[in-house]
Amino acid sequence: MSNSTSPVTLSSLVQFEHYNIALLFCNYLLSQDIPAKVESEDNAFVIYCDSQQRDRAKAIFEEFIKQPHHPKYQQAAWDNAEISDLKDNGPSVLLQFKEQFFRHAGIVTLVVFALCWLVFILSELGWKQDIFNQIGFYYHFTIANFIDHPFRLIGPAFFHFTWLHIIFNTMWWWQIGGSIERVLGKGALINLLLISAIVSNVGQFMVSGPNFGGLSGVVYALFGYMWWYGWLAPEKGLTLSKPIVGILLFFMLLGFAEALPVNMANTAHLLGLISGCGLAWFNIKFIKN
Repeated sequence: MSNSTSPVTLSSLVQFEHYNIALLFCNYLLSQDIPAKVESEDNAFVIYCDSQQRDRAKAIFEEFIKQPHHPKYQQAAWDNAEISDLKDNGPSVLLQFKEQFFRHAGIVTLVVFALCWLVFILSELGWKQDIFNQIGFYYHFTIANFIDHPFRLIGPAFFHFTWLHIIFNTMWWWQIGGSIERVLGKGALINLLLISAIVSNVGQFMVSGPNFGGLSGVVYALFGYMWWYGWLAPEKGLTLSKPIVGILLFFMLLGFAEALPVNMANTAHLLGLISGCGLAWFNIKFIKN
């Protein structure tokens, strides 16, 4: 016995004047499991969708047109990893990347991103040990040291050792942190940053001592937060696609298996993930932001 799937018949639904808006809506239809595509016709961009789901797609369009800039529509575009085709009279690749970069990230996301890169560049220019001595975790974790240098409780999160290390961490910080800030606001991201940095740094210190650094504990907290938030409150539009969840969990398992060519702060990753999941559950159940 074999199963056969009938082909999907697409019919026109609506047309847009601007390609980016059409693509945004098309991505959202795809995220709602409605087959769709964008076609250019007579100086307009037409959305075609599954004929059998046309009524549902029309209802989604009526909601979309009221708030086309709602974060959940942009999030669908990021999840589908869609990139607009460049037109001859369109912006340059560099300008388009710049616009997308700043559109996706809020002020907190950008400040932390810039701070990590500033610390890294200064370290590469010869001040690595001096900077690490100023922002690295305490060699002796005491109340007196905390009072004298409170920033060192979270400081290691901003210090990275290699190019691969900082590119990986700041890329995920920008993507996931930017989504959280746009949907839930600056306060939610700041709280998540501070709590997860403290939890992951203290835990890593207790296991391996003070010689560690990187934003990856916070990144795994962002991942856990967004993963559970999307699971517990999907109506907020703050979700991670299953492939991204799988990739990040796989990398964490590789770290614990010591299968990667670099030393990984595995305790920080695990505690970051747990703290992010816990904060998402707490906020949804008690804060309801």
